[in-house]
Amino acid sequence: MRTDNLTWVSEFVLMGLSSDRQLQAGFFVLFGTAYLLTMLGNGLIVLLIVLDSRLHLPMYFFLCHLSVVDIVYTSSGVPQMLVHFLQEKKTISYSRCATQLFFSLGLGGTEFLLLAAMAYDRYVAVCQPLHYVVTMSPRRCGALAAVSWCVGLVNSAVETAVTISLPTCGHNVLNHVACETLALVRLACVDIALNQVVIVASSVVVLLIPCVLVSLSYAHIVAAILRIRTTGGRRKAFGTCASHLTVVSMSYGMALVTYMQPRSTASANQEKVVVLFYAVVTPMLNPLIYSLRNKEMKAALSRVLMRSSESKH
Repeated sequence: MRTDNLTWVSEFVLMGLSSDRQLQAGFFVLFGTAYLLTMLGNGLIVLLIVLDSRLHLPMYFFLCHLSVVDIVYTSSGVPQMLVHFLQEKKTISYSRCATQLFFSLGLGGTEFLLLAAMAYDRYVAVCQPLHYVVTMSPRRCGALAAVSWCVGLVNSAVETAVTISLPTCGHNVLNHVACETLALVRLACVDIALNQVVIVASSVVVLLIPCVLVSLSYAHIVAAILRIRTTGGRRKAFGTCASHLTVVSMSYGMALVTYMQPRSTASANQEKVVVLFYAVVTPMLNPLIYSLRNKEMKAALSRVLMRSSESKH
């Protein structure tokens, strides 16, 4: 359709990772396997936390939300990507592109905010252990989770509306694997100053502020751990934070470099790697990191399996 000689397209064509058919088949197997592992791993975490009452604690409450985010986030983009690996022309409709952009931005932002809430939980556990039960009450945990979801989704709605409304003057080829903000903005044939402001403001709200809060929490945590006199005590205190710190370290760096610089000189290929990292790698690794380094999760799995076995006899 045309308005004032500006054109909005009805569909976009994604260039993907490669045009080589054999390479695309390999990508299909690789990312398909990663997707299955993501769904199984995060689904198992949610199931264990729901079924085992001993995991009804603040840390696992947030972990459950994080796993739900990873399941929905991955499902919003990876299945479409897998279909495209089997197609020569990778098209996506305007409405589906807008939907994909909304969910990827919203769930990505929600994840960063949940990680900040989890850092606050670890701060209270290590630095204010005597007040932990009162401070991290079910009501406060629910409020922190609700704020994370609401801010993430509202922020996404604003950024998606501003991005997807840009006219492209008929250009519809995206050098990307998915509908992503920076790739869509590059197609615009009008001034994008407003979009650049929105991208930076959005990044400050859902990325920079949570990152600062996480850094402050861990600064206090490290200071508290260093004050512990016994080596065993230090190891135990650090052990309660190790899994979360690993995920935080993985999650914030690449996003800060990419989205805090809307005029970045980063290549399209680098942006593809970032999107694949957050859509495929991180959601797949999170369950491994939390389950392999967490004795409570392993014990919960054993109890659930034991109950299941007993119910069959």
